[in-house]
Amino acid sequence: MSIITKITTQQKSKDRYNIFTDDGTGEKYAFSVDEGVLVKFQLRKGMELDDFFLTEIQYEDGIRKAYNRAVKYLSRMMRTEHEIRSFLKEKEIEDPVIQEVIVKLYEYQFLNDEQYAVSYVRTQKNTNDKGPVVIKRELLEKGIKESLIDQALKEFSYEEQFNKAQTICQKERFKNKRDSELVLKQKLEQKLLRKGYRSDIISEAISSLQSKEEDEILQALHYQGEKFKKKYANETGFQYKQKMKMALYRKGFPLDLIEDYLRENLDE
Repeated sequence: MSIITKITTQQKSKDRYNIFTDDGTGEKYAFSVDEGVLVKFQLRKGMELDDFFLTEIQYEDGIRKAYNRAVKYLSRMMRTEHEIRSFLKEKEIEDPVIQEVIVKLYEYQFLNDEQYAVSYVRTQKNTNDKGPVVIKRELLEKGIKESLIDQALKEFSYEEQFNKAQTICQKERFKNKRDSELVLKQKLEQKLLRKGYRSDIISEAISSLQSKEEDEILQALHYQGEKFKKKYANETGFQYKQKMKMALYRKGFPLDLIEDYLRENLDE
């Protein structure tokens, strides 16, 4: 059995108190507690402390310290329940204490996964060109329930998704103007899939693009043709023409335009 002999305020943390006790061997520092714990257990000079009471005090103080850590972590930005649990786990805080902290955070509205999901969707759609599939995957990785994610994604309308996908297509069309129309469409499809757009949005966005003018197609064909002419410079005759034809065909150009190009630009 120990008796509290002195309670002092910590110099660096004014809301924490050092508890000194004497178990018959002289006064010594025993532990520190949060101000809330001090009040809750009515700790005072002369109070007797048994082992069970000490365990209760230390458990409650552990919750207070973990809670304060979580609040500080949340002060930087919104977090999910999963992120808070992972953060506290990394600090080697035990699961029962973490659970108590989570309950308190919900009670005081520091945590709200539903609100987090809505806010995240809005931010992503307004600041970048990610599609709903990628956004959903990111929210799942943050530990948000799928039902909450699906509800939040209603903030990202079909029209908004289409407009973003169409803008991506227009930018990529300009960047890849030296590709055939077939290859361009393949690249657009892969780009939009990586960005997280659904197949119906992708199909509509690509279909909405104006087809390449014939001059554009011929310019692209000539550009690719010049590259293959260098590649197959050591080939001659029939083999040379066949390799050129197959290479340009694999690049997505129509056979009739390839034949015209070969007749006009290659030595017989």
